[in-house]
Amino acid sequence: MLYAEFMSSSLPLQIGTPAEDPCLRADAARNRARLLEAAARLVAERGAAAVTMEAVAAEACVGKGTVFRRFGDRVGLLTALLDHTATRLQADLMSGPPPLGPGAPPVERLRAFGLEVLRRSAEQLELFLAAQDEPTRRVGHPSQRVLTLHATILLREIDPGADHELQAHALLGYLDPAVIHFLTKERGMPLERLEAGWLDLVDRISRPVA
Repeated sequence: MLYAEFMSSSLPLQIGTPAEDPCLRADAARNRARLLEAAARLVAERGAAAVTMEAVAAEACVGKGTVFRRFGDRVGLLTALLDHTATRLQADLMSGPPPLGPGAPPVERLRAFGLEVLRRSAEQLELFLAAQDEPTRRVGHPSQRVLTLHATILLREIDPGADHELQAHALLGYLDPAVIHFLTKERGMPLERLEAGWLDLVDRISRPVA
């Protein structure tokens, strides 16, 4: 129950508060979607480096102040672009088919979890890196907290006596987009090698202590 409550409470695309007028919330949601669509077009056409507050405002035909009010700064805007992918991953973890979703043994789910994060990160690597200007902000973001919680729960099922939270942070360090970028782009490692490394890491951490 705690897992489901946390997942549902941390979905990154919630707009406004219950006290706001429903019409105002709907307008805010439409405006936010319009700005994100403009930012996505810039990424697709010119890359993440082209996504500035000014460029998005011009693309969406609004004032720059509107973009700042919606997202705060460039990192907030880029993070919001990634939230759609994060929301889909959260849904797959909660209710998707096994082994990523419920119904498989925890070791199999942990293996599938890392492979899926690796693949999704590789697909949006430039955007992930551009949104990582503030590491502490990224680690505390709701979508990242969901991944940490998911890994913690699976690790607890695998070995109830371990320090699950610290293990989860250590494992997620392997899935950091900056690490993926360094290994694939600068070291020239194929993604398949990282995937095999993840499976080996999970196997090693899940072995019974002799």
